[in-house]
Amino acid sequence: MALVIILVLLLVGVALVSLYRLIMLRRGGTAAILRVLPAEGGHGWRHGLIRYDEDRLVFYKLTSLKLGPDSCIRRLGIEVSDRRSPVGDEYDIMTDEIVVMAVSDGQGDFELALDRGAMAAFLSWVESRPSERVRRRPGQ
Repeated sequence: MALVIILVLLLVGVALVSLYRLIMLRRGGTAAILRVLPAEGGHGWRHGLIRYDEDRLVFYKLTSLKLGPDSCIRRLGIEVSDRRSPVGDEYDIMTDEIVVMAVSDGQGDFELALDRGAMAAFLSWVESRPSERVRRRPGQ
């Protein structure tokens, strides 16, 4: 009997987490494909949504049950170092319309695959960040 109660509570917990995640994803965002580097070949890519706020980009995997974002890219130290088209088996999940960018924020390295409109929005967000001098407070 106790085992049945534990299993029911576990299923209810998983259902609640799934519902929360679904609500978070339905709030909107930009479709993206992201992978954490290092990765070999076409492995490690995950579909999801990105959202921008003042200081970071957050990525939510479509298949994750994690309550918060699965990856964060900090805006202040962000560097876009390379742009390319998909190669090899990446075409299994991407089209010619996708641009793959290497992105680093000083805490992690990523590849971000976006369509051209989403890439323009991402680059605009990166380029509009305030400079380090503007962010410093007087006396620092």
